[in-house]
Amino acid sequence: MSRLFNRKNIRIEEKKLEIEGGVNLAKILLEMKNITKTFPGVKALDNVNLQVEEGEIHALVGENGAGKSTLMNVLSGVYSYGTYEGDIIYDSEVCNFNAIKDSEQKGIVIIHQELALIPYMTIAENMFLGNERGSKCKINWTETGVLARKYLDIVGLKDSTQTLIKDIGVGKQQLVEIAKALSKNARLLILDEPTSSLNESDSKALLDLLLKLKKEQNLTSIIISHKLNEVSYVADKITVIRDGSTIETLTKGVDDFSEARIINGMVGRELSDRFPKREPKIGDIMMEVKDWNVYHPLYSDRKVVNNVSMNVRKGEVVGISGLMGAGRTELAMSIFGRSYGENITGTLKINGKEVKLRNVQEAIKHKLAYVTEDRKGNGLILTNPIKINTTLANLDAVSKNSVIDKDKEYEVAVDYKQKLKTKCPSVEQNVGNLSGGNQQKVLLAKWMFADPDILILDEPTRGIDVGAKYEIYCIINQLVDAGKSVIMISSELPEVLGMCDRVYVMNEGRMVGELDGKEATQEKIMTYILQSSGNKEVK
Repeated sequence: MSRLFNRKNIRIEEKKLEIEGGVNLAKILLEMKNITKTFPGVKALDNVNLQVEEGEIHALVGENGAGKSTLMNVLSGVYSYGTYEGDIIYDSEVCNFNAIKDSEQKGIVIIHQELALIPYMTIAENMFLGNERGSKCKINWTETGVLARKYLDIVGLKDSTQTLIKDIGVGKQQLVEIAKALSKNARLLILDEPTSSLNESDSKALLDLLLKLKKEQNLTSIIISHKLNEVSYVADKITVIRDGSTIETLTKGVDDFSEARIINGMVGRELSDRFPKREPKIGDIMMEVKDWNVYHPLYSDRKVVNNVSMNVRKGEVVGISGLMGAGRTELAMSIFGRSYGENITGTLKINGKEVKLRNVQEAIKHKLAYVTEDRKGNGLILTNPIKINTTLANLDAVSKNSVIDKDKEYEVAVDYKQKLKTKCPSVEQNVGNLSGGNQQKVLLAKWMFADPDILILDEPTRGIDVGAKYEIYCIINQLVDAGKSVIMISSELPEVLGMCDRVYVMNEGRMVGELDGKEATQEKIMTYILQSSGNKEVK
């Protein structure tokens, strides 16, 4: 055993020497040297260096606000040459990109976290939007369809090229984005949080596609992700960025690729327990839903929530687990002042009394809050400062005779900035300039200031790093310790298991299982989901 161990160590040391001594003959496709980018009051990047070999999958990891997306925006031309310092050397040539089109002409294509697809256009139309086939006067639709089919086949999407984007799921939309990138002759594909909106099976399929494209097309990829298990699975190298600076680059087969090791590099310390401990103090039922039914707002014959019953108690965190499309968000929004759905029926009780919440304002008055999964689209006004966003859900508390007290508004925003440890130069800063994790904290502050008794959190940690996740978990624990009730919708099973006192399992619009937090496992949750498919309820 010891001899085998020694041989393994020798092989690792030899590999290190090869890399350090320049024996590794792999071509350097991209080198970013001493990249520095400053925004008003913030140095987002400070002499960052990155080297990517041709044909590798290179992961960028770091806490929210570390500078990962900023670095990729510099590379892709979103931030034009002259707005940053340093050099981009691509394919042995110094490049000065002034727009995205400039980088795309070199084969560098970026897919942002918020997909740039138009819902009411077809797959083929979206794939070649801005890159149309044909002449200036006339689009060649035959060529468009043939080429779209070619690239869709490469990524394994069988849907018709004439299918509207709105009629396919998020997982398939990601495949359309990759096919679109390949149609631009991409040599370097940048993916910013590509699996943040996907369930586990869709995420695995997407990562396997990247590995396939690497092997068959020699496609080089840079992936930004906070899902460290996925990073370890797919990446050849991992570069860690912290506070706008490069910390280290880890190589698979040479360095420790464990989640604990990556976290240590990201946050500068070990994060031994990913979920903070809490002693549950669970009281009476705070909110109860019985026989709840909701129909789709456009397709009136499609029932999206089917006869659901559930409850949450004072001081309790209740999880709702399920696959994408199970109806979890639709359920939450329909409860929250009927902000989703048509023909809603059923009984809703708060503190034992039946209530009729006809709109969002009535829901807020009854001490019910809903923290949306779409913080940028529905949760925050990105062009407004932090202070305005913080008080939006409870303007009465900072106004008199319908006139907002600006000083009080400012004080409230500063108070929540300190409570939630939001990283920002000032509460006067626009929310759109914050990282995803800090935007999420502002969204939480907005609803915490409304002082709800029941808080529905829809994917509260989507797209944010492990450090920011831990801080949000601590906030959740503080809320229930104070006697609030929390309903957490999450696609991350470890998060559900680590935080929740009880777990409901939802599938195809129905509640198909309920588990005590102590007995819940990933296997049990998936068993409920799989056995209930086809409308068979699990007992």
